[in-house]
Amino acid sequence: MIRLVISLFLVLGVAANAQKPKGNKVINGKVTAITDGDTFKLLTKDSILIRVRLANVDCPERKQPFSAKAKQFVSEAIFGDIINIYVLKNDRYGRYIANVIYADSLNLSEELVKHGLAWHYVKYSNDNNLQGLEDIAKKNKIGLWQDPTSIAPWEWRANKKEAFRLKKLSKEKNQ
Repeated sequence: MIRLVISLFLVLGVAANAQKPKGNKVINGKVTAITDGDTFKLLTKDSILIRVRLANVDCPERKQPFSAKAKQFVSEAIFGDIINIYVLKNDRYGRYIANVIYADSLNLSEELVKHGLAWHYVKYSNDNNLQGLEDIAKKNKIGLWQDPTSIAPWEWRANKKEAFRLKKLSKEKNQ
């Protein structure tokens, strides 16, 4: 019972602490494509197509469990909708790193983490709300947290990169 009260307190506390999203610039546009769980394309009023990467979260990569579910969740949440993004910066791939608000008040990063479809990307974020939501999802085994051996996308990418490097090294050695 005490755990339930604490969980509810954390959820309500997180909701009560919800603020206007951080971002240097607000861009309004229509979501025209969902690339994966944390990336999509937005068509601005000026007919400029931009790529947007959700801030502070990392969704499973293709071929990882829950990748398709994360993409489907994002598609159902924002595809075809007019939304606001709150741009924090651009990444090395030219994508806008942004907070995304949809359905008037929902933060897409928070919703993905709450539903166990994304990790709080602590390497690039110190957002206590996201960490609290992840802790609750993990504790309640929601979404990807049902699998105790789930691998964070950044670790999965590093493992894949290392496997490629070793394969290349082996080929060079055998020549």
